[in-house]
Amino acid sequence: MAVDYAVIVVYLAGMLAVGWWGMRRAKSKSEFLVAGRRLGPSMYSGTMAAIVLGGASTIGGVGLGYKYGLSGAWMVFTIGLGLLALSVFFSARIARLKVYTVSEMLDLRYGGRAGLITGVVMWAYTLMLAVTSTIAYATIFDVLFDMNRTVAIILGGSIVVAYSTLGGMWSITLTDMVQFVVKTIGVLLLLLPIAVVKAGGFAEMKAQLPTDYFAPFGIGGETIFTYVLIYTFGMLIGQDIWQRVFTARDDKVARWGGTVAGTYCLAYALAGAVVGTAAKVLYPDLANADDAFATIVKDALPLGVRGLVLAAALAAVMSTSSGALIACATVANNDIWQRLRGAVTRRPDGGQHDEVKGNRLFILAMGVAVIGIAIALNNVVEALTVAYNLLVGGLLVPILGGLLWKRGTVHGALSSVVVGGLAVITLMANFGILANEPIYYGLLASLVTYVAVSLATKPTDEAVLANWRERLAGRGAEADEQRPEPEAVRATP
Repeated sequence: MAVDYAVIVVYLAGMLAVGWWGMRRAKSKSEFLVAGRRLGPSMYSGTMAAIVLGGASTIGGVGLGYKYGLSGAWMVFTIGLGLLALSVFFSARIARLKVYTVSEMLDLRYGGRAGLITGVVMWAYTLMLAVTSTIAYATIFDVLFDMNRTVAIILGGSIVVAYSTLGGMWSITLTDMVQFVVKTIGVLLLLLPIAVVKAGGFAEMKAQLPTDYFAPFGIGGETIFTYVLIYTFGMLIGQDIWQRVFTARDDKVARWGGTVAGTYCLAYALAGAVVGTAAKVLYPDLANADDAFATIVKDALPLGVRGLVLAAALAAVMSTSSGALIACATVANNDIWQRLRGAVTRRPDGGQHDEVKGNRLFILAMGVAVIGIAIALNNVVEALTVAYNLLVGGLLVPILGGLLWKRGTVHGALSSVVVGGLAVITLMANFGILANEPIYYGLLASLVTYVAVSLATKPTDEAVLANWRERLAGRGAEADEQRPEPEAVRATP
């Protein structure tokens, strides 16, 4: 295992080095939070794919393949569909708004009174997403070093917090690009073909397993529908995803770069399911399906390759964890803290360095909180389900309604958030956290409330809508967002 250990150690050291280098580029709020809105298509596609394909997509995707066969790809597949829908239909408009958070978009659309309550809901979602990603370090480091759970969470979490705090989105972007390459090589180019060959090829896999392992809908229509509601729609509105859209150099990069990333996710989904199916042939009696990834990596891969594939799993977890962490900190600072304390006093130089320092402190504080919660929490699936149920049940309707329906009002939006959120919480208490009913009925309650209250209240002021249309067209953003780009970064690939 010495060679494998060396691969992992070099990888982790590289992440810290890239984070330190990124610190030199993060000199303003825009550069720290959204990488200066300068990413070209290749970097944008790679980093977007990296953040949406985390530990759940890698370890969990293989586990679903082990349990259900090829139809186990549906969870990750719906994530890819959501990213495609976001990129094709909404990303260009989102990128042109030149905002930092989803709540800022809602303030622009509805007139400045929707941000705080939506910020609290979004903060809860991003916090739990960061926590669940951080917990996954325990599984990976246990396979690598037989490490204590708490020590593993502290080690993995501290590395992510360190490079995220140092350089913000620049560090996260650069590390995510490395992680995208590692995942592509480790999972698609190495693990996938080796697993299939070890299992005897597709013909042998079909001979060894039941027919429903190769049925496209074997996992069940209701399960697929629930995945669409939670993950496809979740991709449309999550702060962690939108914050990556904000990094695009222009709306064309956001649209086409995101389309490439979404297509990559579809391929990754199928690869994970195939690996899991091969693992079922090789290890038919595993007690826990989620152990399939670690087992096939540990037992079936040759020296050195094993270390690279485990680094790929670590990369998947780190990319999602860092993206969720900066999203959580951005919402906590910009949408909650600054609104509660009132207008921020700006320095004569524009306050850029103070803003960087403040956001850096919030990443550090949120990172420490995430590590602490991850150590105390046991049930990852339930925590992630609560997060996505609140996100989709509370925020999907007012966000998409604001983008698509002119008649939607601030009262309709706020009522929709409250009713949808409370409905989801109440139904989870009655039916269970993992039940399908909370998201079904919570989303319906949110939609009915939004439409009814919007129609019953005064339409949004025409001046607010005129400003909204200007921002959607890419005009009217703050002056500091329009400043010329330095020649050194203007041609970022």
